[in-house]
Amino acid sequence: MALESLDRSPPPFFRVGFAPLTKLIFFSALSVLLMFGDKQLQFTQPIRAGLSTLILPVQWLVLQPGQVADLVGDYFQNLDQAQKNLQAAQLKALQQSARSQQVEQLEIENQSLRQLLDLKSTVATSSQVAEVLFDVPDPFNQRIVIDKGQIKDVALGSPVIDAGGVVGQVTRVYPLTAEVTLLTDRDQSIPVVNGRTGARNIASGDILAGVPRIELKFVPASADVKEGDLLTTSGIDGVYPAGLQVGRISHIERRVDISFARIHASPLAALNGRHVLVLQPTGITSPAKGKAP
Repeated sequence: MALESLDRSPPPFFRVGFAPLTKLIFFSALSVLLMFGDKQLQFTQPIRAGLSTLILPVQWLVLQPGQVADLVGDYFQNLDQAQKNLQAAQLKALQQSARSQQVEQLEIENQSLRQLLDLKSTVATSSQVAEVLFDVPDPFNQRIVIDKGQIKDVALGSPVIDAGGVVGQVTRVYPLTAEVTLLTDRDQSIPVVNGRTGARNIASGDILAGVPRIELKFVPASADVKEGDLLTTSGIDGVYPAGLQVGRISHIERRVDISFARIHASPLAALNGRHVLVLQPTGITSPAKGKAP
């Protein structure tokens, strides 16, 4: 092959073309021209609208992970805030419930105190209001401890009552406190009179079906006693003033083989109350002020 027949032109890869500076000037001028034309004629607006429509699904897909993350974060944040609000509301409700119970308890105590003060003004003997501190933890005796003692001139044997009636009797006296045996205690006895018939009896503490009651002793089976009869103190023992309410007949049992009826009465006093009225025994003169009892 002759050398003259060979193609001496450079391959396309090695063709240089325009100079870089020429290309820069050309494309810069073209860019300025296009920007000016787009500014004046808005001929690229349809292209932009089409491209925006085409890439909208892609943008939506790209934004979804971030939005899901924001939603999850907002959900847990709102859930945590809701739990905190619920706990705060429950705490506030408990506080209001406790405060309401305290208010109700104070109203009950105030009403009880008002009744005792009214009762104090009607009782002829010397008396004073006392607060019940606690029950004596003895399963065989029914006793309470009050906050008045020898310093407050509480005498041994003093009757203790409330707005309902007789509560019991002071059986032990200490300098600052006193022990009261309830009228439902088995060792406690009170002379009573039937308000309907005027019959006198002795009432002693007893328990019927697990409930503390008082029982009338040695009442003939033929005696005129009915359920609902009111029992009051007779005043013949020199301890209890006459006319104090003791109880109301609640159960009568008569048997042909027994000469005496079994009669029980329910106490009218609130044996679990908070405040009581301590009376001076009718057979004891009230000590002078400033002197020891």
